[in-house]
Amino acid sequence: MLDLGRLRALHAVSVHGTVGAAAAALGYSPSAVSQQLAKLERETRTTLLERQGRGVRLTDEARQLVATAEELLAIVEKAEVLLEERRGQPSGRLDIACFASAARGLMPPVLADLAARHPSLDARLSEIDPHLSVDLVARGVVDLAVAHDWDIAPMPLPSGVEHADIGVDLCDVLVPASHPLAGAAAVRREELRDERWISQPPGTVCHDWLMRTLRATGREPLIAHQAEEIHTQVALVAAGLGIALVPRLGRGVLPADARAVRLEPVPSRRLRALWRAGAARRPAITETVRTLKRMWARVAAPPGAPAAEGSVRGPDPAGPSPHRSRTPAPL
Repeated sequence: MLDLGRLRALHAVSVHGTVGAAAAALGYSPSAVSQQLAKLERETRTTLLERQGRGVRLTDEARQLVATAEELLAIVEKAEVLLEERRGQPSGRLDIACFASAARGLMPPVLADLAARHPSLDARLSEIDPHLSVDLVARGVVDLAVAHDWDIAPMPLPSGVEHADIGVDLCDVLVPASHPLAGAAAVRREELRDERWISQPPGTVCHDWLMRTLRATGREPLIAHQAEEIHTQVALVAAGLGIALVPRLGRGVLPADARAVRLEPVPSRRLRALWRAGAARRPAITETVRTLKRMWARVAAPPGAPAAEGSVRGPDPAGPSPHRSRTPAPL
């Protein structure tokens, strides 16, 4: 009889690539995961992992087991959803993937509120880029993802993944306080073609959006510095080393040496909650999505951010918003 916990460990290694990363995702120590895999090899009398440089590679037999594990984990998830639905209360473990600025600017009050109102719910957060989190939801590695896509680059969703819109986050151009545009009410993209930019690294959603937008002005953008963290980008701007396009969510109060200027047309990104269709009726999912929407209205824009015409801080629970997705959410 194959042990589900050991199959789960093997599945995690296949997703995350190393025993250490799998252990972190599962909340175990690497030695505990290694022991589970060693026991699974003895039970199946099969070699499952082979050394490959500093990492490991799954054998063909292991990949067959991983495919079986995915099917079994989906069945277990269905049973857990039915039980939780019968109880009518959010409970059990809920693994959430979230991109950096929302993990900083939105998720702390969401997680605190859920913990206070639903003590039987064990919600756990992992900071993951949106490019990766969608696939993790589809593969059953995480239960819920908070991701985003940009106005000119919609996010394609794989089959079997459902979503609800949380809100729309607006972006501003940050410039040094000594910059000629620091006192401008607004600026157009064509005025920024010759600037030195501070951007996230290539391969991230924000970097791809920036490159696509600036190339549309007819000039290849000059990326002077790359930094993943928004606060690092802000610090580089404040030091006079370039300008940056930075979302409002999670940005915080700007230092005295940096200014936010409205860019026209105003760039925006849509925040979305994603989950597997099979878990759509799970109370933990539905309640977390409700809480995300409710908290969004409180944190969507920091005090003092330049306003854009028609902009909103987030979805209004009391009525429709012009930024809300036309796709009706199943919640």
